[in-house]
Parts: sequence; structure tokens; C-alpha cells
Amino acid sequence: MTHAFETLTPDLVLDALETVGLRGDGRLTALSSYENRVYQVQLEDGTSVVAKFYRPERWSQAQILEEHAFAAELMDFEVPAIGPMVLNGATLHQFGGFAFSVSPRRGGRPPELDDAEVLEWIGRFLARIHTVGARKPFVTRPALNLQTFAEEPMQWLLGHDMVPLDVQSAWTRGVEKAIAVIRTYDTLNADTKGNGDIRVLRLHGDCHPGNILWTPADAAPDLGPGPHFVDLDDARTGPAIQDFWMLLSGDRQQRQRQLGALVDGYEQFREFDRTELALIEPLRTLRLIHYSAWLARRWTDPTFPANFPWFGSSDYWQGQVQMLEEQLEAMEEAPLIV
Repeated sequence: MTHAFETLTPDLVLDALETVGLRGDGRLTALSSYENRVYQVQLEDGTSVVAKFYRPERWSQAQILEEHAFAAELMDFEVPAIGPMVLNGATLHQFGGFAFSVSPRRGGRPPELDDAEVLEWIGRFLARIHTVGARKPFVTRPALNLQTFAEEPMQWLLGHDMVPLDVQSAWTRGVEKAIAVIRTYDTLNADTKGNGDIRVLRLHGDCHPGNILWTPADAAPDLGPGPHFVDLDDARTGPAIQDFWMLLSGDRQQRQRQLGALVDGYEQFREFDRTELALIEPLRTLRLIHYSAWLARRWTDPTFPANFPWFGSSDYWQGQVQMLEEQLEAMEEAPLIV
């Protein structure tokens, strides 16, 4: 079967941009993105833009527009996020069976996450993102919770026979044990209105180092020096700590130090709820379960077998069982403190 993205040729990309008044000079560079297709496009006037073609049937039009509105809201409050441009009076466009948006190109380098000053700076901007995110809820975009990131993915994987029989029982037991632990955290078992013990809000949702670009002082005067945030494609409702934990790495002492710097910056603008620290390992466990289902659901896209050749083997799933066991132990440990 032909996957939808196989019809997304360079000519189609350029033709799509012409419909919104942007004429490319023929030079396209594919940027790293598995979920969607993203291209840096050189224009005839010497400038360049980033064109994003959304994976068909992943988000509804309303959900994409809600992401765009969140990005615009952040930029209105002078948060350095990169959102889509308004072209022909709209941010979302249709061409050739694809929804697409166009954003300005912004350069930058990965942030130095071993630098406390950099982490503190990022923490300040996370607080500003969350201040905007708390102003009103998402209406159509989903929540990050037990059902969406563990229960439904587990059922889908088992229902589609994606877990080899020799590992299936052990993996299922591991996931069920993890679900039982995570269910004790009301916030992660809550609905989009946040009927739990910790407040939920609109989040970046996928705040890992690859989605933060560090800008030198003289590189982008309109953004200013420091971090700017890209790719709100996974913006969801959830607890604030979701936008922290993927920036932590290393042993416990290193993660403790990194978290302290982030919180120091955060609390210059917004109070940090320390009860959320107990959610770090449950959130990491949810991502682990969800990731396997994400890979399996995308396997008909030729990009995935080419880039994840190790997925689906018994060794892969045995590795998942081991990681689930490690996460069960991690969830029993005392949380980090700040």
C-alpha cells in the first residue's frame, strides 16, 4: 500500500506554497520530523520559511487550529515560541490532500543543559508558557493521562497482535502493574478539566532539548537571546511538571541539580507546586508505554522501518519489560526535591 506521505513530492510542496503567495526557488531541505513532514524552503526573494505538512488523520482541523491559537497567544505575551504565519488570512491551509502551515525559519543550537544559567533561563520561559497556558483550557486537544498514554495504547497493541507471544504475558503484566501504580495519582487519572489533586493546564507537551533552540544575542533580534521553543504539535492538557522532566538527565544528583536550576528560574515568574515532583517517574512510564504504540501505529510509513529497524523484535519487547521493571522500582523511590 502507498502511504499518504509518499505522494508528498517536492513539486507538491512548492505548488502548495504558491497557493499562499510564497514562491520557492526550488531548494528544499527536509528537516528532522517523523510524525509530520517538515521542509525548509528557500524563496525567490532570498528568505526562507519552514513548511509543515501534517500527518493525515492524526489531528482534526479544530485541534490543529487550537495549537495555532495557543502559539499565537504565547507570542502575543512575548514568549519566544515559533508559531505559524498568517497567510491569506489563515494559519492552516489545504493542498493536495494535506493540511499545512508555514512558519518563519529560526536558527539556533541545542541548549547547554549542564549550565545552570541556561537551565534557569529556560525555567523562566517555562513559567511564562504556563502562565499563558493556565489562562484558559484546551477545548478539543486531548489530555495527557492514564487512559490516553497507557490504557488505550496497551489495548491497541494487544488487539493488533504487535507484542510477540513469547514476551506478551510478561509485557502485559508489567504494563498492568504500572497502570495500577499510576492510577493512584489522581491528576494522571483525571479528565481534561483537571479533576485531580494537582492543577492541569495547557502545556508545550513535548519539551525535550530538541524542541528548544538557543539563540545567540546577535542572531535573531526579534526573538532576543536565549531559548525559543518550537514544535507545539504535542501540546496537551496536563501537569506543569510534564514540561520539566524531559530536560533532566544523568544520575540522581545531576537531575537534582538540573531541576533546582529550572525551578529557580521558574519561580521568578510563577509558583512551582512541589507536589508535582512525585509525577516525574509516572510520566516517564506513561511515555515509555505510549512510545511503543506510537511506533507500531506508524509502521506503514516507510520512514519508520528505515529509522527504527530494531522495533518489533522479541529483543525489543524484552527490553521494554526490563524498562517497565526499572520504572516500577523508580516509582517506589522518593521523588526529587527542590
